[in-house]
Formats: sequence, structure tokens, C-alpha cells
Amino acid sequence: MDKLQNGGSNMPLYQDIANHIGETIRQGKYTAGDRLPDQKKLAEQFKTSRMTIQKALNILNAAGMTYSVQGSGTYVKHNIDEMSKLNLRVDQYVGTSSLLGGKAKIVSQVIKFKVDFPTKDEQERLHLDPGDPVYHIIRLRNVDGAPFALEHTTMPVGVIPGINDAVLHKSIYGYIRTNLKKVIGAAYREISADKPDHYDKEYLHCDDTTPVLQTFQVVYLEDGTPFEYSATRRRYDSGSVTVLVPRRPHM
Repeated sequence: MDKLQNGGSNMPLYQDIANHIGETIRQGKYTAGDRLPDQKKLAEQFKTSRMTIQKALNILNAAGMTYSVQGSGTYVKHNIDEMSKLNLRVDQYVGTSSLLGGKAKIVSQVIKFKVDFPTKDEQERLHLDPGDPVYHIIRLRNVDGAPFALEHTTMPVGVIPGINDAVLHKSIYGYIRTNLKKVIGAAYREISADKPDHYDKEYLHCDDTTPVLQTFQVVYLEDGTPFEYSATRRRYDSGSVTVLVPRRPHM
């Protein structure tokens, strides 16, 4: 496991550690039934106390990703594969690449990419002035050769600089984390059903009666700066929305 660079983060360290370990599980480094390193090793790895590690593990347990056995350790739950399928978690905003964790071949087709000025709605959602430039992006995400999702995304150039065609063909969130060294924080999400538009018909192979699952979201950096306003559209038969109701951690 890589060392965590908490730096000037306003997020509690135990939350950062839980997010980091959870990401390694989603990416398949630890699979169903695997035992995580013990608390002493994790404390050494992340250069923190065992109490902080215990809080991080409590979060993972509460999220349904792991479970702890007294005197034995913490293990990845056996239903982790079910949680990692193409279904959309209502609290998942890590991006398609991280969601699938290397379990599928993802190919991005860039349909539209231009720098423009924000609409009034985008100004309100992203806290922008009328003259602040934004990227307007439409991408088709193909998974294992089949259309999976259409992403209509608006991002402020001033907050997320340097996006180009090469970034769009890979992972935008990966670019934000790795190249810009920014930490993604919370998200506001609204999910609804919709009728197909002309993009859905052309790229998702919908007809006039095909229901579409639409997810609007505003995603924030850890300091509260909004950096994404997007609508992701999927066919009704490409997956489902999964709601995990976790138990509350005792911290």
C-alpha cells in the first residue's frame, strides 16, 4: 500500500486512510476474503497511531467493505464482488475507471470538447462569474466493447487546468488526483428517470421508448470548491442503482 500524503487536508486523517484503503479494495489489490495488514503494520505504513487506524477500519466496516474478527484481523467481505459490479452506488463518484477497478476494458470516445463560457445554471452550480471559462465535455464510455454511459460534463478551467484530448481518453479523476495533486471531496447527487434524447439514441442505441437513468451531480474538492457539474446517462438495462445502508461506526 502506498504511503498517504495528508498534507494540508481538512479531512480527518482516519477518513483519508479509509478512503485510500477502500480504493485499493475497489481496484482489486485485496479481494474477497483477503486479510488486511494488521493495525501495527498499517500504523507504520501511514505513520500514525493504531487508534487512528482503528477509526479508519471502523469506517470500512460500516461501509460494508470489510469486517473485523477479534484476535484475527480485518477481512474484505465476501460480497465485495457484488458491490463492485456495474451497478452504481448512490455514494460513488470516483469515476468509471475507478468504479470498475481494472475489471473491464474501458474505452472513451470524445463526442464534444470545447472551452466556452458557463450558462446561468452552470454559474450557480459551480460558483462562477459569467466570464469564467469552462470545459464542455461529452464522452461515451464503452465497457468491454459495449456502450455503458454518456457523460455530459462541465468543469471550470481555472479550477481544473490542463485538460486535453489525451486526458479525456483516460481518466479525468485520475488526472485530477495524480497530475494536479487535488483531493476530491463530497458530492451532491440527484438520480431520476428520463426519456432518451438524440445523443442517447445515437450513442446508447436507444429508441423512443427506451428509459434512461440520469444522474446529475456536483462534485467538490476537499476544500469545498465545486469542480464538476455533470449529467451521466445510462440505458435502463445497463445496470442498476445500489443503496447501501451502513451501520453507524462507534468512534
